[in-house]
Amino acid sequence: MALSVSRRLLRSFGSVLASGRCDSPSSLYPSLHASLGVVSSEEFSAVSKAGSSFLANRRLSTSIPSPESSGGAFPSNLLSAKPVVASERNIGLYQDLVIPVTNFHNEDKGFTVLAGDVFDVPIRKDIIHRVVLWQLAKRQQGTHSTKTISEVSGTGRKPWNQKGTGRARQGSLRSPQFRGGSTMHGPKPRSHAFKLNKKVRRLGLKIALTARAAEGKLLVFDDFEVPTHKTKNIVNYVQQMENSKKLLLVDGILPENLKLATQNLHYVNVLPAVGLNVYSILQHDTLVMSRAAVNEIVERMHTPIKR
Repeated sequence: MALSVSRRLLRSFGSVLASGRCDSPSSLYPSLHASLGVVSSEEFSAVSKAGSSFLANRRLSTSIPSPESSGGAFPSNLLSAKPVVASERNIGLYQDLVIPVTNFHNEDKGFTVLAGDVFDVPIRKDIIHRVVLWQLAKRQQGTHSTKTISEVSGTGRKPWNQKGTGRARQGSLRSPQFRGGSTMHGPKPRSHAFKLNKKVRRLGLKIALTARAAEGKLLVFDDFEVPTHKTKNIVNYVQQMENSKKLLLVDGILPENLKLATQNLHYVNVLPAVGLNVYSILQHDTLVMSRAAVNEIVERMHTPIKR
């Protein structure tokens, strides 16, 4: 009885706060006074403290169960099978995003919450440009090489006398002015990589994820399990997706069947969560991540940078 009374008090208190009025307990709960008698100020303060402590200690879960698993607690009119992107939503306010979770069969698998400090940061094109240049420079092989005068094969004899021939003085036929000679100041094997701060690299990945989430091109799957390794299954799944021409599938540990099914498709690529990068996200118009990949990326973004 006491528990039901406390719940009714909290619900009434919440409705009053929403309307912006706060009076005495007797004015707040006229119906309760009529049915339960007088509620003392001590009881009212105890119930209010209990409600405030509950709200203060509440933690936002990263996974919201589906209506089947929660016993119908979610109203059916609030559920949607497709991601809803509000055009009036301001980007870069660090707000948590709630998006539905599906799979390859477009089945409802509940909801998930994307951390606002990772998937809703301000968009900065200059950061993306710096990170992409850093990636492309770092992945250059740098194996280009030309031969100097000491590496070119040929004689070391002086071609002709220094004076008396009427010709220009020469010291070697391996000089760069002769055919088959050396190359001066040519490229040599080296690394093209340059330093970019870890904060900038991490911010670039956050911006890329934010851009895909704002465009509605970020999908979250419960898992990437496919029944067989047949490529035609992946082709059928991709054809069912709307406005998806090139997909990037990101999972914590990639299933073997998924690797085999996508290795012959040039428009479907797979990556482990540890290898997710800005350039790969920009090369694909749709980013599909599993729950495990989302949790791993968020944990990586929240890990302090080692100095």
